[in-house]
Parts: sequence; C-alpha cells; structure tokens
Amino acid sequence: MSNQLNCHPLFTVRTEFLSADERVSLSYKRARLVVQTYNLSVSDIQFCSQRYWSMMTDPIMSLDTAMFTILAAHVGLAIGTLSPHLKHRPDFRDLVNRLLRFETVGIYLLSERGHGLDAFNIETTATRTPAGFVINTPREEASKFMPASTPAFGIPKVALVMARLIIDGEDRGPRFFVVPICNEQEMYKGVESIRLGPRPGTSPLDFSITRFKNVLVPHTALVASKLDDYSMPEFPLQAWWNEVWRIPYGTMAVTAPWISSIKAAAYIAGKYSMHRSITSKGNAPLPIISFRTQQWPIIHATAVAHVMSNWYPIAIQQTMDMSLDPRVRHGMAVIVKTTACRHFQRCVPEVAERCGAQGTFEHNYMARIENDGKGVIIAEGDVLTLCIRLFSELVLQRYHVPIPDPSESLLAEHAHSVLDENRDLLRHIPDGHRGESFNSILLPQAEPTIEAIGQAMAYSAALRSGLPRPILDVYECAVIRRDPAWYSERAGLTRLAQRMREDKAVTAAMPHLERYLDDLKIEGYVSAPIVSDKAWKDYVDAMPVYVGNAISKSIDQVQAML
Repeated sequence: MSNQLNCHPLFTVRTEFLSADERVSLSYKRARLVVQTYNLSVSDIQFCSQRYWSMMTDPIMSLDTAMFTILAAHVGLAIGTLSPHLKHRPDFRDLVNRLLRFETVGIYLLSERGHGLDAFNIETTATRTPAGFVINTPREEASKFMPASTPAFGIPKVALVMARLIIDGEDRGPRFFVVPICNEQEMYKGVESIRLGPRPGTSPLDFSITRFKNVLVPHTALVASKLDDYSMPEFPLQAWWNEVWRIPYGTMAVTAPWISSIKAAAYIAGKYSMHRSITSKGNAPLPIISFRTQQWPIIHATAVAHVMSNWYPIAIQQTMDMSLDPRVRHGMAVIVKTTACRHFQRCVPEVAERCGAQGTFEHNYMARIENDGKGVIIAEGDVLTLCIRLFSELVLQRYHVPIPDPSESLLAEHAHSVLDENRDLLRHIPDGHRGESFNSILLPQAEPTIEAIGQAMAYSAALRSGLPRPILDVYECAVIRRDPAWYSERAGLTRLAQRMREDKAVTAAMPHLERYLDDLKIEGYVSAPIVSDKAWKDYVDAMPVYVGNAISKSIDQVQAML
C-alpha cells in the first residue's frame, strides 16, 4: 500500500525538541493516524490479511517505537483476540467498532509483576457473583505489568485482562475479561494505574503498573463465544494457549520495525561515511568510507538489511500457512524474531559507533533505536525463553522445522550440524531432557542453534530470490563470524582463510555500496541530519541559539577575585 505518512506533519516534527509527555501525546496521535490510514476491517485483523501485514511492515513503524507498541497491542492483540468471537457475541461489536476507529485504545493485561513470562500462573482473579464478575489483584506481585494504562493523555482505554475464573470458590483457570480502564479524564472506580519511570534513551510511553480492587464487570465481560461455559478445561495449558492465540502472530509482527531500523542505520552511516572526510596527504579530503574498518560495519549492516527484508515476507507466508502444524508456524515466528533481532543488536551499535560522537545523539536516530530495540527482545515473548522452548522440542524431535538442505550452503550445513550435535549429546547425558546436564550443557546452546537455523533459512531465501552475489557473500561472512570454530573444524576454513574470504567479499561489494543503500528504499523515512552536509547545516540553522550581551571580566579582575 502506498501512502504519504512519512510526509505528514505528525511525522516530520522534530521530537528531540519536545518534552517526554509531548512525545507520548504525539505517539497516540500518530497511532490514530496510522489506524485511520489503513482502515483495517475485523476480517483483516482476524485473518492477518495482506493489508494487515502491510501496516505492520510499514517503515513508518520504525520511526516511533512507542506508536508501534500502542498499535501492536491495540490492533494485533486486543482487536485480534476479540475478532473470532463476534459471530456469536454481537454485543462485542460496538466495542470493536470503537477500537477500529481508535476512539478507544485497547490494551492487553496479561503478564504480572511477580510472574513475568510465567503468565499461565497469573493470580488476578475474576470471581463470579449474581451481579457479574469481581476483578481483584490479590497481592502486589499480581499487579499487571507494564502496558500503558494511565488516563493522562485524554484517551479512553479498555483492557483485555487475563484473570483466574473463580466459580463457587473453585479455580477454573485463566480467561480474558473486558475491563474498562479509564475515560478521557480519570480511572474507573477500583482500577489503579501507577505510571512507571522512564526507560532511558527510548521513545517514551506511559508504561504502568495496573491493579484492581473489587472491580465489578458484567457477566458479558467474559471473552468467550459461549457465555455459560465455565467448565474446567481438560487440558489447562493448551486451553491457555488457545486464549493467547494472538501471541505467535505478535512474535512475528514485532520483528518488522527492526528490519526497517537496520535499513535506516545502514543508510545513515553509509551516507555519512561517504561525505565525512579527513585530510590526507597533500591536504586532499579522504572520505572515511575509504577505510576497511569503516567499510565492514556498513556493508555488513547493508547486507543484513537486504537479506532480512527479502526473507521476512517469505517467512510470513510460512507462519500463516494453516496446513502446517501450529507448533511449526509458531516456531517460524520464533526463528525470525531471534535472527532479525540479534542481527539488529550487532549491526546498529556497530554502525552508530562508526559515526563517532554524531552516532550518540537522538537526532541521528541510531542511539535511540538501539535502546528501543532492547524492548522488542522481550515483547511478545523473550527471545531467549522462546528459543529454549523451541530448541528443546527440536532436539527431542517432537516436530521439525524446514531447514534448508545441508548441500545448499555452508550456513545450512552449519545449522544441521549444530542441531544434530545437540541431539546426539542429549542421547548421552543422564536423566535426558529433565536432568541437570540438559540445563547446564544443552540449554546454553538453545539460542545459537535457533539463530543458526534462521541464518540458513534467510540465506537460502536470498539465494533463491537472486540477491546480488556480493550481498550473499558478505552475509555469509557475517554469519561465519558468529561461530568461527565450527567453520574451522568442520568446513576447513582456517582463521586466515576466513579473513581472506571476508576481504574478498567486502572488496566485491564496496563498488556497489551506494546502489545497495538506495535499493533499501528507506531514504524517505530517514530524518537524521548527518546523511549529508546540507542536511546537517539546515538542521543547525533550525536549532535554538543562545546569545547574550554579557561582557566578560578582564584577566586581571578574575585573578584578583581568585
């Protein structure tokens, strides 16, 4: 979908000149604009249509992480969770319509302060009474953490609250309930929001601790197609996964802005390095991109951006393929998130550092997005925890994910090898996957193994899509850097051979760098002033200037005072 969101005044304002609360208010306004621009239907959201993915992958999402956080919960989780119930619950229609128009903001209150990722064991209760359900937070550890629930920005909010259904004193397991949180001015009776402090160097949002004191909601607040079904599930954990069915899609969706962010960081650092010069012999200017130490971080980030951008839509198709085992579809989302986010964490700090002092300022994007990226590691499932679960199931061979054939590439051979190595190790440790040896020896290999699988998949997709050979070769060298010992032991690439392979790849890629950067198609979303000398001078001219008429004391007067 083509739009001009990046040219809209809400997205051209320089946020570094705003206060924290002004920025939060702006993020809510931007979120409303995005919702209105894409005008998604319930069906788009429920079935994750092409239009839905177009919104989630719009590069505009990488410009404001707070805005994306609002939208990911509002659209993907809140509306997404309610959508399949509308057929049997027409009473939800008015609420969903208000959410679709962004007249009310939906938040997703699942995790609790004392439980974190162990959300199956939440403690918030919803006790049935003749008048409805009474929602309570039994102790501080059961407070909901950390969705933005304050009324401070003039927007009504409603939450899907995960609480334990209590019927006649019996716990029937966790269910979602629709609970109004605040109107435009204040919290609803019994609902308390405690605004958390800021997260340093990030896009601010009114993140909160939310708790409930005898909040009465009607029986119709239960999110279920059958309102009279209060039975205890035969398989409680599976029933819980059915309740939080949008989380796997969220795991996939939260990855998209970070691919755009890698593109932006590569573009900013690349363009800056082309015009930033030092004085060489004979007083001639020498662009800093001339140095290999500058070339590697930039061409590395550029190659990763191309490979990830190519792979992501292919992976979406696999994640949405209903003919596949749901565990495989969720596994694909975990693999994509792990691979892309870890690439982000390596690429962005490196290119930001190569921009020197300029790379540390918010107006040049990279420092802020690096800090914002730390949040996505835990959003919709902590990367390491997701990897541990997937890795355990793969080594136990409960199901399989489609790893490219080992004959296709070195990266595919590496992925098969490390997975097989851990499977073989499992067969030889005492007590199997429930023993201490599994915890101490195998689990530390969980994330590197899942990442290796993702790298092989991404490279395979790039190969099949015909990405330029220099891009492929640089990406391959970047992956080899992650496990040089294996490539030395198993592929016969000595340390020197790896270094020469990398030199050859970079040498082949550098003559095409400018074209590769332009092909990222991210320029319209970049406002960092260091991309050109003119942009920097224009930015300086727009900044506040301090002037005055004070006259300094003479040196003699200063010395006399001392």
